[in-house]
Amino acid sequence: MALLTLMVGLPGSGKTTRARALAAASGALRLTPDEWQTRLFDDDMHHPDHDRRHNEVEAIMWEIAAHMLAHGQDVILDFGFWSRQERAGFAARAKALGAQCRIDYDPVPLDELERRVIARNALDGQHFAIPVANLRQWAALFEAPDAGELAGRFGPEASGQH
Repeated sequence: MALLTLMVGLPGSGKTTRARALAAASGALRLTPDEWQTRLFDDDMHHPDHDRRHNEVEAIMWEIAAHMLAHGQDVILDFGFWSRQERAGFAARAKALGAQCRIDYDPVPLDELERRVIARNALDGQHFAIPVANLRQWAALFEAPDAGELAGRFGPEASGQH
């Protein structure tokens, strides 16, 4: 049975580093939207079309992922998946394709995320320069996975709600 792995976390949490290692070890297809978007549009973080472009890249990546999962290939989606609802939705999509879904999440304190993002912003290369103020706003929106999700239960059954 194919496996869909959702890389969960905020910028600077190590998602892409872990996704690369997991893909190398498992042979899974890794799809990281930021890599595609920066290649196509450079650092467009402050461009008015950034969010639309990002959503389109993720939609194309899901089409590829769905095809691969349906044909038995493991896939890693490095999207961040900040909300429980989004994670439950992708888990349901995977299930509909006959695939399992799991979360890869490493909790990182906000001060460490800030340190990592500041360091990454100073590097040359293809990545988004993320203002720390944005990171703090996003941290307030982020819903960390609970024990149910980490155990592979998504939606209302994840937390025992019905």
